[in-house]
Amino acid sequence: MTFTNRNGQPMPSHLLHHAGRVRRDGMDRREFLALASAFGATSTTAYGMLGLTTPAAAQAMPKQGGTVRIQQEVRALKDPRLFDWPQIANFTRGWLETLITYESDGTFKPGLLESWEISDDAKTYTLFIRKGVNWNNGTPFTSDDVARNIRSWCDRDLAGNSMAGRFATLIDPNTNHALEGAIEVVDDHTVRLNLPKADISLIPGMADYPAAIVPGGFDAATMLENPIGTGPYLPESLIPGERGVLVRNANHIWWNQGNGAWLDRIEFLDFGTDPAAWAQAAREKAIDMTYSVDGEYADLIGNLESWTKHDVISMATVVVRPNQTAEVGGINPYADQRMRQAIMKAVDNAILLELGNDGRGEVAQNHHIGPAHPEYTDIGMPEYDPEGARALLKKVGAEDFEMEIHTIDDAWRKNTTDAVVAQLRDAGFKATTRIVPGNTYWDNWDSFPFSATDWNHRPLGVQIWALAYRSGEAWNEFGYANSDFDAILDEALGTLDIDKRRALVAQGEKVLQDDAVTIQPYWRALANHTVDGLEGGAHHISFEIRPAELHWT
Repeated sequence: MTFTNRNGQPMPSHLLHHAGRVRRDGMDRREFLALASAFGATSTTAYGMLGLTTPAAAQAMPKQGGTVRIQQEVRALKDPRLFDWPQIANFTRGWLETLITYESDGTFKPGLLESWEISDDAKTYTLFIRKGVNWNNGTPFTSDDVARNIRSWCDRDLAGNSMAGRFATLIDPNTNHALEGAIEVVDDHTVRLNLPKADISLIPGMADYPAAIVPGGFDAATMLENPIGTGPYLPESLIPGERGVLVRNANHIWWNQGNGAWLDRIEFLDFGTDPAAWAQAAREKAIDMTYSVDGEYADLIGNLESWTKHDVISMATVVVRPNQTAEVGGINPYADQRMRQAIMKAVDNAILLELGNDGRGEVAQNHHIGPAHPEYTDIGMPEYDPEGARALLKKVGAEDFEMEIHTIDDAWRKNTTDAVVAQLRDAGFKATTRIVPGNTYWDNWDSFPFSATDWNHRPLGVQIWALAYRSGEAWNEFGYANSDFDAILDEALGTLDIDKRRALVAQGEKVLQDDAVTIQPYWRALANHTVDGLEGGAHHISFEIRPAELHWT
C-alpha cells in the first residue's frame, strides 16, 4: 500500500520501514504518529501506516455564545520568543496563532500552514501557507509574514530567545542570525527552508508555544493595546496575578465559520498556587475548568458533583538541579562534577515520585528522555548510594556547605523539593528548602543556584535536549556545557533512522547521567477538570488551552 503526505507525495522510506515495528519493539505509538505527521502525513495516513483507523472524536453540537471561567495562573506578557511558561501562551493564543499545532494523540496538524513537505534527507522544508487568512486589521497573511517570523526566531542576539535553540540549524554562528539563503519566499503562499544539514525537529519546534506568529512592527510593550493577530479573540484586560479576559472578535472570524470560536468571553482567574483554593472555587461553582491539578486534589475535584476529571499520559516532568555556573559565597560549588555526583547518589527517584507526586507517574533516570520518546533507551536507574554520597561530599570538602534549593509554594514541586532536601540531610548534607513567591520564581526560574522547575512534554527527546542541555541555550538552566554531548545531539538531530538515532541518544543519556547534570526523578501523570456541558477543555498533553476550541453544549 502506498502512503502519501497531505500533498500526495510518498512518505519517506525510513518511516515506512519503522511503521511495522512499532508494536514489536515497544516504540510508543504516539511518538511514531508524531514523526509521521511531522513529515506531512494526515492523522488518517499516520494511523493507517500502523494498520489502525483514526479514533473517532465525540460529536457534540456546540452552542454559540457564553462565558467560560478557567482557573490558571495569570502572568505578564512579553515577546512570544521569550515566553517561558505555557500559561502566557494560553492567553495570547486567543489572537496569536501558530503555524502548526501538536495534538494529544501525538500528531501535528496544520494551523496557519495548510500543509508542508520535508525532503527525504530532512534538509529541505517547503511550507504552504493557508490561503484566505487575514490579520484582524484586514491585511492578508502571506509568505512574507512567515519568513519574517522565522528570521526573528533565528535571532541569537535577543537574550532569552528560546526559539533560537529550536532553529539553531538555520543560524549562522558568525552573525547570530539566519543563514543567507536559508529562508526563501517562493511565492505569496510558499516558503522554503534550505538547511545546511538535516534536522528532524523543526516541525515540532513550530508547534511549541513560543512559536506564536506576530505581525510586522510587533511591539511586546503595546501588544495589549494593539492586539494584531490572526486569531478570533481579543484581550479585554490583563492583571497579572488576578485575571485575564478574552472577548470574541465578531469582526474577525475568517477561519472558523461555525468550526470554532463559539464563546463570547473567556476569563482566566488566578487563585494562587494552593490547590485547596482551586478545589474551593470548584465547589462554589466560581470556575468552569481547572488548568492542571496534581495529587489528591485531582481526585477530590473530579469527585465533585457535575465535574469531570481528564487524565493524560505525558512526558511532563520536574528537574531539581544545581546550576554549574552559579556563584554562592564567592565559589562555584556545583561546577565540581564530584559534588553533583554526590547529590545524585543521595537521592532515590522512586521516593521522590511517591512523596513528591503521590506516586502518580513513572520513575525517570536523570537524563530527560522518556519511554514515550522514540529515541529512548533504558540505561538503568542512577545509583542510590547515600554512603557513597557522604564519602564524595567529604572528598570535595563540602561537609559544611549549606545548599538552598529554591521552589515555589505549590503542592508537587514543593513536596518534591522537600523530599530531595530530606534525603540529602539523611546522607549528611546541609540542605534547606527555600520557598520563593510566585513572581520571583517565575521571573528567575533559570537563574537560581539550585532549584526545582517543571518541564512540559515534547514530542521528541532530542527536541528537549536542544532546548535545555545544549551549551549556551536560553533555557539551559543547568549551566551545562559539554562539547561531547553537543556533538552527540547535533548528530542525533540529523539522523532520520530511528535505530541509529536511538544508539546516539543512549550515549547522550549516559553522558548526562555520569555528569550528574540534574535530578530528573519522574514523569508526571496529568489531570484537569471541566464542568458538565463544557467541551474542548480536556487536559492537553503540552498544557495548551485553545480558546477557539472551547464551547458549551
